[in-house]
Amino acid sequence: MKTIRLTAAQAMVRYLANQLNEDGVPYIAGVWAIFGHGNVAGIGEALYGIREELPTYRGQNEQSMAHAAIAYAKQLGRRRAMAVTSSIGPGALNMVTAAALAHVNRLPVLFIPGDVFANRGPDPVLQQIEDFGDGTMSANDCFRPVSRYFDRIMRPEQLLTALPRAMRTLTDPADCGPVTLAFCQDVQAEAYDYPESFFAKKTWRFRRPEPDVFEFEAAVAALKAAKNPVIVAGGGVHFSGATDTLKAFVEKHQIPVVETQAGKSALAWDHGLNFGPVGVTGAESANVVSEKADLVIGVGTRFQDFTTGSWALFKNPNRKILALNVQPYDSAKHDAIPLVADAKIGLKRLSAALGDHTFAAPDAGLKASWFAKADAVTAAPVDSNALPTDMQVIGAVQRASRDNTVVMCAAGTMPGELHQLWKSKLPLSYHMEYGFSCMGYEIAGGLGIKMAEPDRDVIVMVGDGSYMMMNSELATAVGMGVKITVVITDNRGYGCINRLQMGTGGAQFNNLYAHSNVSPIAIDFAAHAASMGARSHKVSSIAELETALDAARAATETTVIVIDTDPYPTTGAGGYWWDVAVPEVSARAEVNQARTAYEAALKERT
Repeated sequence: MKTIRLTAAQAMVRYLANQLNEDGVPYIAGVWAIFGHGNVAGIGEALYGIREELPTYRGQNEQSMAHAAIAYAKQLGRRRAMAVTSSIGPGALNMVTAAALAHVNRLPVLFIPGDVFANRGPDPVLQQIEDFGDGTMSANDCFRPVSRYFDRIMRPEQLLTALPRAMRTLTDPADCGPVTLAFCQDVQAEAYDYPESFFAKKTWRFRRPEPDVFEFEAAVAALKAAKNPVIVAGGGVHFSGATDTLKAFVEKHQIPVVETQAGKSALAWDHGLNFGPVGVTGAESANVVSEKADLVIGVGTRFQDFTTGSWALFKNPNRKILALNVQPYDSAKHDAIPLVADAKIGLKRLSAALGDHTFAAPDAGLKASWFAKADAVTAAPVDSNALPTDMQVIGAVQRASRDNTVVMCAAGTMPGELHQLWKSKLPLSYHMEYGFSCMGYEIAGGLGIKMAEPDRDVIVMVGDGSYMMMNSELATAVGMGVKITVVITDNRGYGCINRLQMGTGGAQFNNLYAHSNVSPIAIDFAAHAASMGARSHKVSSIAELETALDAARAATETTVIVIDTDPYPTTGAGGYWWDVAVPEVSARAEVNQARTAYEAALKERT
């Protein structure tokens, strides 16, 4: 057996560079890195030696560079991924939030945090967490509950088993999610005689599981017995590459489709059978159809509470759930009829079994009525002196966009309003991180999306609260020459949660600056963005916003546009109940009234 002597870190990066996807390109597209004493000597030197084959990107914050990596993988439908490395201690722990985001959203990312010395000679090293009762514990153990696969590399030869396990997890459609390889810093530098065959190029194919015979028969029987089925399209439709298959299936059998946040853009907004967004942030058209459905067919969805209206939405007393999902865990939720299979394969097999069987499509007037209301709230304001609403901002961005534009967001007011109002024409033109709804994902995520698909316009919608939490990768985008357009809506605080606080009877408290112990501050976001090298504008009206968006599209560099918005108005129409527990006891009459309404709503849960 021929061997090659390499450090463990060199072996790891060489192995990763030779793992290919079905298209014959490296599955790991690059490594985001912030170096420290726990990874600069070992991993840093190894990455330098392979920098032409495996690019290294420098981030500003460990969490945000991980967000960029995750967004990259999501935008490419999990067909490629990135790795992220940090030092030990705070650098590693900064990535735990991003790991949770990837775990919730079933997205691949490889975390390689430095770790303590395996030989324990210099213990305790700088930034080492010492557990008084467990000598094996380090800060990286925080990754365990938010990783699909976790390993600690304490000997060089452990890579021979750990790396294939990592790749298996990253490319498995059911188990896909974050992998953490905590890499002891002394082991990174240790040499070992690795088999040359370990570094041969390997192609990882994304399996498409066929349905089980008995599950399939039960699913077909449920479909044939249904009178008013509805399909809930989730993110799995995109990950399976099943958008065309979904379109063919619903057209042949005349089944209406409603979309989750992750599934939005699976079917063009103007398709006759796309009844729009579903659930708490849904359209009236989608929710009316869902209330009446006797068979709810989830395709690649995990049935999050925003999708189901906290399980109060599907009201038909004869309602059954059919869950087509590649992950058995998701297919068995809420006593569903499970159909464990790839979404694309599952839909094709179901269609063949149904033959020419069709259903009565819902009233198209529901959809027309909804979009009339949506168009009204997104129209340019008549009073140009009034503070714009978030819905009017969305309307302006929509009018300035093209079919290939990707609009993205993650937290605050915009996710709900975009889910309701945005009109997605092409698949993956809507990128929302709403599984974890992580503030600070937006700008880094926009960077990752543009790196994944350089030919698409990327518009990042972010509130002032999220921008304040994490904006530093704006400088990275500028420095890398990766053009994104960022629209900052400044409502001077956390407007979304302020409305939720009010909606549950609470007093306005500690959300908007005006209701906190922080004096209202006028942050010059345009100047801040300009200081990081972006083109920036502060606009005072929707008309000015549209002009600035046109200029941004024509520009070659990253542009930031800031507009003040009213923190109170929402779309009004649409939406659904969401279970947010209201205190049973309060001195405030408003809270007691909200509790009474809450208890009544609980009785409607199915």
